[in-house]
Amino acid sequence: MQIDWAALGQVFGVSLVVTVGLVGVFTLGIVGTSRKPAEGAGAAGGDVTGAAPTAVARTGAYACFALCAAAVGYGIYLIVA
Repeated sequence: MQIDWAALGQVFGVSLVVTVGLVGVFTLGIVGTSRKPAEGAGAAGGDVTGAAPTAVARTGAYACFALCAAAVGYGIYLIVA
């Protein structure tokens, strides 16, 4: 039995890049839906209530979540097929 080290390295590299990319996209989705701190609030102990995210940020966040769901669905498709 021989191991094709080049193919193994290629699979590892692609898996690493896709994993980091998917986590990054999911993180952008979470940041887009999170509340932003109000101006003047900060380390000085000001009011910590924040403003709701804008419509553009929410739309971008939902697009990020849809991309994550599509990637998961494609992965399940590859496993089943």
